[in-house]
Amino acid sequence: MYKRIIQPPLHKSFFLFGPRGTGKTTWLKTNFPKAIYLDLLEAGLFNDLLARPERLENFIAPDFKDWVILDEVQRIPALLNEIHRLIESRKIKFILTGSSARKLKKQEMNLLAGRALTYHLYPLTIAELGNDFDLQKSLKYGNLPAVSSELDPKKYLESYVMTYLEQEIQQEGLTRNLGAFTRFLETASFSQGSLLNISEIARECAVHRKAVENYFSILDDLMIAYPLPVFSKKAKRRLMRHVKFYFFDTGVYRTLRPKGPLDAVEEAEGIALETLLFQEMKALNDYFDLGYQLFYWRTANGLEVDFVLYGAKGIKAIEIKRTSHVTSGQLRGLKAFLKDYPDAKAFMLYGGSQKIWENGVQIIPVVGFLKNMVAYLK
Repeated sequence: MYKRIIQPPLHKSFFLFGPRGTGKTTWLKTNFPKAIYLDLLEAGLFNDLLARPERLENFIAPDFKDWVILDEVQRIPALLNEIHRLIESRKIKFILTGSSARKLKKQEMNLLAGRALTYHLYPLTIAELGNDFDLQKSLKYGNLPAVSSELDPKKYLESYVMTYLEQEIQQEGLTRNLGAFTRFLETASFSQGSLLNISEIARECAVHRKAVENYFSILDDLMIAYPLPVFSKKAKRRLMRHVKFYFFDTGVYRTLRPKGPLDAVEEAEGIALETLLFQEMKALNDYFDLGYQLFYWRTANGLEVDFVLYGAKGIKAIEIKRTSHVTSGQLRGLKAFLKDYPDAKAFMLYGGSQKIWENGVQIIPVVGFLKNMVAYLK
């Protein structure tokens, strides 16, 4: 098992959110071996607590002083009332895990405001993989923990996607038309890393625009895809206003995207590289509390920067290419961004092996940047 970077609080209850398969349960059982563990995916326990949430206290001995873990707490949001009471009356420390924040957002999550911190767990980072990191494997199969040990990672990922459809989408009743949602996932995979055109996706899926908007909301709540807004602070040019979006893991994206003689393999591989950079930035920004907000930048006339990180540590502009040589044309977006934001640091990541400076842009081998990302972003 890989050692995870995430550091939990020692003396305060907390939520631990993350998509299924990111290793929440394994990490918790390793780091909190004396905790009471209650899994709400167990039918008997689920039915018992759904009928009478106050029965939760029956599972906790009067003199118990350690942690109580409630796995998949979003399945019974009403439990938060009881958890609130036990935190206040008995000073019990809870760890509340979830692979969806949808029900909690809409119902009672605010009851624990200030009483429970919020953490997220992501796919394995390159730092966590260490010597096991293989760029080509990560681009093809992603970095979910189970992928590293599976004899057939392709089959695992196909099963993973189906599990999400059956257990998260269908069982939670998030949509009545599972067939339409499945078509949407496939169509959405072609929009990975691109400007979202909701109307076009709706036409492709043969559903209403409102349904597609709801589907993207579901992806966001399940933490299996994230929107990326345009960076427009003190904009000096006319910019695009559409958001981009990324599935949370390269392996999940590659599994959802159709493969065949008419599908562009090179395009998919290039977007997979963007996705790997995105998921790595998102995880490390959270784990190390770097404080950045993530954006992209694109002008109305097509000048673009893949990622912009904005926060107290400054502005970082990052463009990524698969090529082994960088041309001056590929730097146009970063140079235009530096002209508008001269205090920013600009990075071009590429498939070569040499570090180069050109007109204020640091040109860096992509693997070197990925392995040392925190140092570059501090």
